[in-house]
Amino acid sequence: MSRINHLPGISSQFIETSRLSMHLLTVGSKQNTPMLFLHGNTCTSTIWEEFMLRFADEFYCIAPDLRGFGDTEKKVIDATRGIGDWLDDITALIKKMDLSPFHLVGHSLGGFVCWGLIARHAADILTVTLISPGPPMGFGGIHGEQGEANNPNYSGSGGGIVVDAFADRLIAGDRSKDHPLYSPRNMMNRLFWKEGFKADREDDILTAMLQIHTGDKHYPGDSEKSEYWPGVAPGRYGPVNALSPKYNKTLLNNFLNAEPKPPLLWIHGKDDNIISDTSFSDPGYQGKMSLRGGWPGEDKYPPQPMESQIKYSLAEYQSKGGRVYRKKISDCGHTPFIEKPDITNQALLNHVQKIIKQ
Repeated sequence: MSRINHLPGISSQFIETSRLSMHLLTVGSKQNTPMLFLHGNTCTSTIWEEFMLRFADEFYCIAPDLRGFGDTEKKVIDATRGIGDWLDDITALIKKMDLSPFHLVGHSLGGFVCWGLIARHAADILTVTLISPGPPMGFGGIHGEQGEANNPNYSGSGGGIVVDAFADRLIAGDRSKDHPLYSPRNMMNRLFWKEGFKADREDDILTAMLQIHTGDKHYPGDSEKSEYWPGVAPGRYGPVNALSPKYNKTLLNNFLNAEPKPPLLWIHGKDDNIISDTSFSDPGYQGKMSLRGGWPGEDKYPPQPMESQIKYSLAEYQSKGGRVYRKKISDCGHTPFIEKPDITNQALLNHVQKIIKQ
């Protein structure tokens, strides 16, 4: 397995918490206010390196590898708890490193975990910046802005929706461009950012992608057969199952009832192909676009309107007294902090400085 070449100034270390041994990257002085960065799916803390270096003079930046990813200890994710294992892991890390109060930044899956962290650690969080987060209703098998289930068993969410050809290549550590759709490198370049963009650290980010924990009870996770399209329902283990709406039914309500409500900034790319109302990762949209066979139609299985669900959630948060700021970036896909780092950096700094000046 190839190793990641960390950028100069980035420190790699392991922290033994009460839950597990966590690998994390840090930069900046421990005397500064902490800024905690949570990465997305099929990735690790290394995706934050360039961006964290921008904040090293003013903040103590920490980016852990979440359970199921990277060099963090390989332990099973109990998906029936939804994001519970991730929440408990991060809570243990916050306690171990004495991070409170801190700024919170989450991307994609990491942003999804942030909804729960806001509910649990509201009093400890100075600001929240969500970059292309998954909606707090969960991922797959739901419709409408409030996230209603398409079917009783939430078919079309969980580990069963991961394409075998992609999972097999991840497990094999494939670094090639052999398959136009399911080679991990091609998948990354098609979905992580707007197609045509070239990341400076493509090889290191690919290595991080290939470090996802695989095997029995890990990625891509188990599944159950379903009488409803697309024929699979969530299983009990692994990160993709942990994202299922079936196991995160209280997440939105918990987020909305957080007190106090930390100010929140939502940053997303206009051309995001993962978190959008037309997501190429969503079985409903795949079916509508004839990319997944047997689709029963819009009436029975509509695409999940992820962007609309986030808008609804933030509007509700705002109506309950939360401050919400939005930054939508043109010509940008799923990773604004890599594709448009200057714009994203300035948006985050402006957000944080509003609190510092108070």
